[in-house]
Amino acid sequence: MKILTTIKHELLTILPPTLFFFVSFCLLIMTNQLISREYHIPAVGFANAAIGALIVGKAVLIMDRFRVINRFPRKPLIYNVVWTTGIYFGATLLFRYLEHLVRFLSKFGNIAEAHRQVMESIVWPHFWLVQMWLLVLLFVYCTLRELVRAVGKRELTALFFGLPDKAKP
Repeated sequence: MKILTTIKHELLTILPPTLFFFVSFCLLIMTNQLISREYHIPAVGFANAAIGALIVGKAVLIMDRFRVINRFPRKPLIYNVVWTTGIYFGATLLFRYLEHLVRFLSKFGNIAEAHRQVMESIVWPHFWLVQMWLLVLLFVYCTLRELVRAVGKRELTALFFGLPDKAKP
């Protein structure tokens, strides 16, 4: 019984960030596909959005357990919003770099040559457009998360969707 309760709790905990990032990654993939046509770059599919959303959703939940994430608990919400957005944005930059580096490292076997190839192969306007999208989406996610933390899940739900008939005074 306890294991089922734990599994249910984990699924309900991972659902909001996973759904948010799935929609976000779908938007990024659509942007990517539209731009990739112009540069004749092969585009990735929506299955990558689902896999990426699951990975990022779980990574966000793991990162949330570290005290460094909630660094400004007694300050206005914007402090934690900007702080966590910066951390997640930096992590995405690093992840995207490492993703390309590993591909070239397996091909060339030399980290310096792999790094050079990464820097030459990236279409920089395309790369920064995707990163700007991601920055805005991460900011929205972190803002919503801080609102839930400050106001409470039930209260925020009531503000957006109203109270159910049973709960009205």
